Amino acid sequence: MTLRLRIERAVTLTFLALPAAVLRRIVGPPRRSPEGLELEVQTQALIWLMRVSGQPELDEGGVAKGRRSMDRTGSLLAPRVDDVTIEDRAVPGAAGPRRVRIYTPASARGRAAPGLVWFHGGGFVVGSIDSHDGICRVLASGAGVVVVSVDYRLAPEHRFPAAVEDAIAATRWLLDHASSVGIDPAAVAVGGDSAGGNLSAVVAQTLKREPRRPAFQLLVYPATDCTRSMASHRHFREGFILTERSIEWFTENYLPAKSFETDPRASPLFATDLRGLAPALVLTGGFDPLRDEGLAYAEKMRAAGVEVEHVCAEGSVHGFINMTGALPESTRMLEIVVARLRKALSSSAARSAA
Repeated sequence: MTLRLRIERAVTLTFLALPAAVLRRIVGPPRRSPEGLELEVQTQALIWLMRVSGQPELDEGGVAKGRRSMDRTGSLLAPRVDDVTIEDRAVPGAAGPRRVRIYTPASARGRAAPGLVWFHGGGFVVGSIDSHDGICRVLASGAGVVVVSVDYRLAPEHRFPAAVEDAIAATRWLLDHASSVGIDPAAVAVGGDSAGGNLSAVVAQTLKREPRRPAFQLLVYPATDCTRSMASHRHFREGFILTERSIEWFTENYLPAKSFETDPRASPLFATDLRGLAPALVLTGGFDPLRDEGLAYAEKMRAAGVEVEHVCAEGSVHGFINMTGALPESTRMLEIVVARLRKALSSSAARSAA
């Protein structure tokens, strides 16, 4: 982290740590959703700070600038974790080798540990292993799992279904060669945030009947419906970090044609048969445009007989999982993720050993 970014982090964290009553006086009255949910005051303060500092949206200035911006700030508010070892390797993708970063916590060294194959968010256009380095460190350390973060191909250079094909190929290889990265092949989850949650859902659907398949799904505010037809897209189109304009920019860069919006590989909510999927934890944000489609996917899996837990961070916006070093509700959500991931993968390993 550069000196400038360290200063920006320190200033932001100091501001957000002010007493709630002080923040409320600065940012004004509570913001509420149509259902009556109240935006967390620290989150409202972060949005206020971003606005007064003139922080641009990711789509401003083009793809290259958006990628640099997300890589620079993606882990800005993530906690600092130092008890994991890091290794960059290459694994087969659909069209050649793809870089992965392997995070091994101290508790997992020297044994076959549970694993998480992670796909970063960023609308299939921005985001990278580096932008999500912070959350991967936290998940590895907190849950005691080996996290493998996959650098899938991005649009517009590689449009749909390139990212999907890379995610499937990398997960298949990691399941087949789990021991080579210190992972128990019977205890492997797939997970990701936003676009990464989309990829995780599609991977789980694709591999559900294969001999080696994910044992758990961690879907963090997943994008499941590219038609953007649900009410939360209208309610939170502006002013809550992820805007309607940004989502349109991502979708236009990712999908070659509008007809792909209902393809289950792009919109996993449109899959017709969800029976046999691995158990899932689905997180959504109360003020996130993707909130309703995440809930809809959780409900559709549950109706198909899948074991699903849905948790809504009622006072949070899109992106909250990368803000666990600064926002109280984000920290609570991370605690839930860590606990469920640890429990689910420990159970999977125990069943395999029995």
